[in-house]
Amino acid sequence: MTEDLRCAIALFLAAGLAVVGSGCDAFTSNAPERPSDPVRAGGETTIESATANAFTFPSANLSEDALEKHQAGDVAFEATFVSAPAAVNGGLGPAFSNASCEACHPANGRSRQILAHISQPGGGPHGGPKSVDGFGPTLEEHAIVGYENEADLNVTYRDSVVSLSGGETATLRVPSYSVENAYRPFPSNAMISPRTALPVIGLGLLEAIPPSTLRRYAREQAADDDAVTGEVNMVWNETEQEMQVGRFGWKATAPTLRQQTAGAYHSDMGVTSPLRPTENGAGQPPHEEADSLDNDPEVTAQTVDEATFYVQSLGVPARRNTDDPMVQRGEDLFTEIGCATCHRPTAESGRLESVPSVSTQRFAPYTDLLLHDMGPALTDGRPTFDASGREWRTPPLWGLGLRDLIQGHNELLHDGRAQSIREAILWHGGEAEPARERFRTKLTPEERDNLVAFLRSL
Repeated sequence: MTEDLRCAIALFLAAGLAVVGSGCDAFTSNAPERPSDPVRAGGETTIESATANAFTFPSANLSEDALEKHQAGDVAFEATFVSAPAAVNGGLGPAFSNASCEACHPANGRSRQILAHISQPGGGPHGGPKSVDGFGPTLEEHAIVGYENEADLNVTYRDSVVSLSGGETATLRVPSYSVENAYRPFPSNAMISPRTALPVIGLGLLEAIPPSTLRRYAREQAADDDAVTGEVNMVWNETEQEMQVGRFGWKATAPTLRQQTAGAYHSDMGVTSPLRPTENGAGQPPHEEADSLDNDPEVTAQTVDEATFYVQSLGVPARRNTDDPMVQRGEDLFTEIGCATCHRPTAESGRLESVPSVSTQRFAPYTDLLLHDMGPALTDGRPTFDASGREWRTPPLWGLGLRDLIQGHNELLHDGRAQSIREAILWHGGEAEPARERFRTKLTPEERDNLVAFLRSL
């Protein structure tokens, strides 16, 4: 018996797969035996819901006091801000992208709105991006009375047809971005990174993963003889005044959810807090200088903490259809073609003193939270701390199959260019190119359907 034949038989017996390609050159089967008691999506925080409200439930294991704090945070998260003076929720702007957390995260998912993070060449404080003079770190497309919106972000698309094995094709939307109608000349050398919001479920669990664990993931990947070499992004912690491991946002630029929350209040809504006390309208008439703005905090530290606790303590929906043979075969394929290297199925949290419900949990986020080079097709050309323009943090996949029900769409990737799971996979490049090519050329159409069915079960 030849080595190629032995390999083909082993593959067939291990996973019931039709071997595609040239013997073992197709891909190697190393899928782990499926556990009889699989890890629950959110550990003890998991909630049983597959409805349009599945992202809105508190963790299943919250105490009575924690549930009360979660509900207060829910109010803060849904609050719509208006321009001052106002008796309630004043302080919007002067320039802003949206008026509430909920507007970017409807039902705690993601809206279709595209925001633009911007910077100019050169390093900012502590190695971060340098804000664009007169515009800041985010292109604000809205403004209160008396101000102009900074500019409009325009996007156009062209179609690119991709061929897959088995005679299938897929059409990808290739975006092109431009800044128009700027209130002052927009620098020609400014770097633009379009972003859409991420769902906010399970974030406390991710925050509770020890930094040492993320560094271990990076070491393990570096030791493997393949294309995947993830790395942590070292970013500035504004409270602790030191560099720490980043883990939130598309480029892992926030080390804590409190910093991420305060940043969203400030950059997205123009709402100041004790963490970000300076108004974001500097450079616009009638306030040419930041010192001329009223920098009294517009939300309290308590409000920031309550909104932070809300996203820390949201439950994660349980997986569905795990007994479906199509889903089970897709789960094996997910590992075999290499997806599970970056989208690491399981994780363990340490202790997060302020959120006991997420401490010491074993859960299934399908992420390593590391930066990976995703190739030239997905680059934004904008470095952020240690992240190059081509590098992106692996997004969690939990709740993936519920997003179209919850959000009314399933636009994926950092700018929503992919309109389906299949399209998102086909956009992968760089370190993920080998896995993408196995998906595109080595799997049969039926196997690709199985893989997508598995992802929709998450």
